[in-house]
Amino acid sequence: MTTALRRLRNYIDGEFRDAADGRTTEVVNPATGEAYATAPLSAAADVDAAMAAAEAAFPAWRDLIPAERQKVLLKIADRFEERAEELIAAESENCGKPVALVRSEEIPPMVDQIRFFAGAARMLEGRSAGEYMEGFTSIIRREPVGVCAQVAPWNYPMMMAVWKFAPALAAGNTVVIKPSDTTPASTVLIADIIGSVLDELGHSRGVFNVLCGDRETGRLMVEHTVPAMASITGSVRAGMQVAESASKDLKRVHLELGGKAPVVVFEDTDIAKAVEDISVAGYFNAGQDCTAATRVLVQESIHDEFVAALAKAAAETKTGAVDDEDVLYGPLNNANQLKQVKGFIERLPAHAKIEAGGEQVGEKGYFFAPTVVSGLKQDDEIVQHEVFGPVITVQSFSDEKQAVEWANGVEYALASSVWTKDHARAMRMSKTLDFGCVWINTHIPLVAEMPHGGFKKSGYGKDLSAYGFDDYTRIKHVMTSLDG
Repeated sequence: MTTALRRLRNYIDGEFRDAADGRTTEVVNPATGEAYATAPLSAAADVDAAMAAAEAAFPAWRDLIPAERQKVLLKIADRFEERAEELIAAESENCGKPVALVRSEEIPPMVDQIRFFAGAARMLEGRSAGEYMEGFTSIIRREPVGVCAQVAPWNYPMMMAVWKFAPALAAGNTVVIKPSDTTPASTVLIADIIGSVLDELGHSRGVFNVLCGDRETGRLMVEHTVPAMASITGSVRAGMQVAESASKDLKRVHLELGGKAPVVVFEDTDIAKAVEDISVAGYFNAGQDCTAATRVLVQESIHDEFVAALAKAAAETKTGAVDDEDVLYGPLNNANQLKQVKGFIERLPAHAKIEAGGEQVGEKGYFFAPTVVSGLKQDDEIVQHEVFGPVITVQSFSDEKQAVEWANGVEYALASSVWTKDHARAMRMSKTLDFGCVWINTHIPLVAEMPHGGFKKSGYGKDLSAYGFDDYTRIKHVMTSLDG
């Protein structure tokens, strides 16, 4: 006797719907490796319907005064708190994440971020109006861009949905968002929450729409003629494909892609404190984080001591079941990701040494042990490419110049950190490190008020902060004659 799979559906214009052609895909719980739901495999007809709903809802939503949009977002934040346990359960099943960590590390910042953007809705900025030509006054209007096609990733499906819809809605845009095909459950629940709030406050539920589907669904969304903007958090390859597709009709593009964060540890660092913090920042969420502290560069004078401490910390770090409050992280998200992480380990060069971990854990699910690899060179595959798993690599550098050269010597440029007691050195490093974020004596904290986004192949555009809000607006110059 088999257990019936839960049925997830698209959310279009305030209604939960199956795909127009009835196609579905199975959704697997990565902690068990077993399917627990089906979700629509949306095609062109579904994309057309969602875009039409968002387009029809846009004029009224755009024309609301900011205070009214703020009310909606504040109510959504309140509802997230009220229905937190539902969201936690959905995300835990989505991703295999430990329940306690979703409760403590994801729900509070998501609620805070929604409330931040609710406030940002009323803080539109522009240069001062004035007479820059005799007899004329110029003013700046900051307006929403229109319908936004958004694609969220599988590593933080719930939080990344917030990072996308909150600034978009606050700025007056309408949204069609697609979760990853492996993690649709929490986004479908978010649709129910947002739809109920829009309904209660008398606004069109077409303001927010969810399409489940695969890469083809995402391509159809980006290439559709309705959206004025396409936003994606995903791989470099996916970002390049989105940028290419969007170029066909010159859509605005917002890309948050991969990372390979250098963690530069100098000899004056408090080793015990650095190892403790770097381990958490490297293994949290199974290392499935574009900013994860997984590429450590250690000054040669403390290398051996640091590696020994890091290997000990890895051995003491636990991965396991969602209800175990002692685990730091759960499984990798899917079978393909497990295969990718294993492949990096299997292809390690002869000069590399596995100091801890390096193997799958358990008989079911996609768990992988906390891993430390030392003895690596700058051009090694595992140094140059994103593993996206609980694997910390270690290299030994001689001086500050070499540390900067190696830290910057990858194609990614999202985040980095510097560990030193020397203030002047920290300031020099924060200037020369070519990354969108530089942490000093810490790694991975984020706040709603500060921007998140990178350079090079890590993409462009910012999430969070007023800068992230601005990305969802356009600027118009209005000039009037003073002659009447």
